Amino acid sequence: MQKSNSINKNNAKIPKNVWLLGVTSFFNDIGGEMLMPILPLFLASLGAPGIIIGTIAGLREAISKTLQVFFGYFADKLNKRKPFVVFGYFLSGISKFFLAFAGSWPIALLFAGTERIGKGIRDAPRDAIIAESGMNHGKAFAIQRALDTLGGIVGSLLVFILYETLGLSFTSLILIAAIVVFICLIPVYFVKDVNKPKSKVENIFKTMKHLPSKVWIFIFVSSLFSLANFGYMFLILKAQTNFSNGWLITGPLLLYILFNLFYAGLSIPFGNFGDKFGRRKTIMIGYATFIVLSILAMLFNNLVILIICFILFGIVYAILQAQQKAYVADISPNELDATAIGSWNTVTGLVALPGGIIAGVLWDLNNSYTFAFGAIVCTIGLVIFYFARKRNWF
Repeated sequence: MQKSNSINKNNAKIPKNVWLLGVTSFFNDIGGEMLMPILPLFLASLGAPGIIIGTIAGLREAISKTLQVFFGYFADKLNKRKPFVVFGYFLSGISKFFLAFAGSWPIALLFAGTERIGKGIRDAPRDAIIAESGMNHGKAFAIQRALDTLGGIVGSLLVFILYETLGLSFTSLILIAAIVVFICLIPVYFVKDVNKPKSKVENIFKTMKHLPSKVWIFIFVSSLFSLANFGYMFLILKAQTNFSNGWLITGPLLLYILFNLFYAGLSIPFGNFGDKFGRRKTIMIGYATFIVLSILAMLFNNLVILIICFILFGIVYAILQAQQKAYVADISPNELDATAIGSWNTVTGLVALPGGIIAGVLWDLNNSYTFAFGAIVCTIGLVIFYFARKRNWF
């Protein structure tokens, strides 16, 4: 189902808000991706076992996404998106600053969680601004994701260079990441709120009930992928088993950069592909690719296969990070875009917490079990998605 032509037309000129929020994401992700590849290594250095690393991965996802339905609702109700976006980016930056000084994994758990609160505050209102920019949803979100991931590449390269050439500690690297994040507040200052009709429903739960049933069906199906998605942390930990001596940190960092290169490079092409050939078909390709990489990671443990797995993971993220969100925007009413996107993020985020815990428990038993679980659950999700698509349930 498509919205009005004013929303979905493929404008030649990219709206200012899309560029500004893309640049904002670029700088934020430089800092964010300086943290991401070293976070599991930082946690391991503090003595955190696999179950704790999996819990932190799931908790970070759950925190950021659970809050989104509430702040998406408030953004719709107040018809104000920008204040939430500004405060959310600020909170993420200041939380990274305190994370740098964590001396134990419980303290790291605390600030790794609060850092995601900022993301939970900003993402749904920001995505609503993008959805309301007047540009085709798939391409608009893909542009934002591409710039976001380009920042990730810069951040990954930066942390690699600083670690290799200057030998900076994890604490120093995280502090630099925090400083870089604050730069993103400059472009977001120039973003303009898009005036849309205010939601007439006062209660958040009644507002959520006004979302079409197809939105909730899609949320259920995509939650299965969220449960299956073991995330990048366990791929990095698996990669580390293939390196020794000076490559224990450098090797996984280089593979993470490879992941981001494919993620950034393919985000816009897959955005255009989804707009042209169908969002549902594109999402199914993403799920199928995740199943393939899970099977490869489960069965093999050599550098060549790991390189392929990181490439496939980049492809999965290039497809699903933008296309699932764009599809929610496609099938939701204009005035409830932030609530719909927030609801999707909240449910999938809540599912990510038990998913992360399960992945961590299985990792401590046998790392192949983590990837087997991902392959099995995602296959179930793909089958349900296929039949739901055939019956036009969403």
